[in-house]
Amino acid sequence: MRILIAEDEPIIALALVERLRLLGHEPLGPARDGLEALDAARAQRPDLYLFDIDMPRLDGLRAAQQLADEGLRRPVVVLTGVEDPGLVDRSISSGVSAYLTKPIDERQLDAAIQLAAARHGELLELEAELQVARRSLADRKLIERAKGLLMDTLGLSEADAFARLQHAARNRNVRLPTVAKDVIDQRDLLRSSRDPAPRTP
Repeated sequence: MRILIAEDEPIIALALVERLRLLGHEPLGPARDGLEALDAARAQRPDLYLFDIDMPRLDGLRAAQQLADEGLRRPVVVLTGVEDPGLVDRSISSGVSAYLTKPIDERQLDAAIQLAAARHGELLELEAELQVARRSLADRKLIERAKGLLMDTLGLSEADAFARLQHAARNRNVRLPTVAKDVIDQRDLLRSSRDPAPRTP
């Protein structure tokens, strides 16, 4: 896994580089602060962020959040030198997947990386399922509206209107929502064509 390190303490940063190598990962960086981390993430597109929270110019939590806002969201493991319940809460609300308190040993680091990657994968799956559900709902609304238009315009029953939509979809080899949208668009076009032309002064 390609892991971007952002840590402002040089000795700790070098130790993290070595530990990641021993764990079989490819360390990137280390960046010395949050702004350097942003530049490195944009250029190198790592698989995971390993960010110290307390860094100059831009802290690790804000850097990770900014990258997520830019479409570069990745699993995030954050490091801190102090145990602070408020910091833990802030980390969770920022979408951090794992949280480590210094000093850090290899076993803790390995577990945090595995946990962060697993949680990130679960989040992506949930988001994909939600997207599918939203698309299905939008498609259903289109079909219901088109069905209602056919019933009103042609005097069809609900079953006949739906059968007509299905028949058109099969004949055109397109999805049912595509046919439904065409029916709605044509109805809107007919309505607009009946509107009187604007008078010229």
